[in-house]
Amino acid sequence: MITQITSLSETEIMKLKLSWQGKKILAYFKAYGTDYDFCRFFRLEYDSKEGWMFLLNSTLVICAEDEIPTEEIIMFIQMHLPFRIECPQYMIPYLSDISNYQKLRRTMFELIQHDFSQDFKESDVDMNPNLTDVYNILKEGFPNLIEYPLWLTDTSHRCRHGISHVLNYKDSTTVTLIFDIDDTVLVGQVATKPSARGSGYARDFLKWLAQWLKNFGKQAVLYALDIRVSFYKEIGFKEIETEYVLERKDIEKESIEKGALQ
Repeated sequence: MITQITSLSETEIMKLKLSWQGKKILAYFKAYGTDYDFCRFFRLEYDSKEGWMFLLNSTLVICAEDEIPTEEIIMFIQMHLPFRIECPQYMIPYLSDISNYQKLRRTMFELIQHDFSQDFKESDVDMNPNLTDVYNILKEGFPNLIEYPLWLTDTSHRCRHGISHVLNYKDSTTVTLIFDIDDTVLVGQVATKPSARGSGYARDFLKWLAQWLKNFGKQAVLYALDIRVSFYKEIGFKEIETEYVLERKDIEKESIEKGALQ
């Protein structure tokens, strides 16, 4: 049974912390609570098994420690038609049969500390960049990025509530710390202006970021679609696991294989 929820118990919070999908649900729950129609949270209950879902605009995230039935979840997806679905991997064979969805493979990397070049200057890192400038960098790299008002509302809200943190380097490369839960950090929305590509800015910035986060005792990871895997391997980041997400293929975008932002 799928039930929309307005609170999470301490036991549920502890269970959500056991997976990256759960941590993402928990991060957005902390940021938004249950007062917004565009951000809704659900409990999945089937006999003694349970799970949780979170629907934000066009993204659906599913967390379930045990294997639960997917029939009702499929109906939920067909009703809401989210653009992206992140879920436990055992669900992929069932959910990928839904019309107009395709599988995209992505790899999780752990950010490993490495020396950056002598040209890198920490003073060029902007810890509080103008979010309009950030969006402009992202939009050049991700043609399927959501519209500016939605992106700005969500990003600024998460930053104000201490869930996320955006950084820029040399006004050319941007990175977002999506959340930090129990000293585990999900890094996302990594992009560099086309005019600055090949400069090494992103490599140095990410190597510095790995060191900076490690100094605070944090483990940081990021997801890379196949088109970017070689880049992170060359940097020296550690490959942890590979998984699939689902995206709609009936929505036009400039480059379908790039996928959506994390």
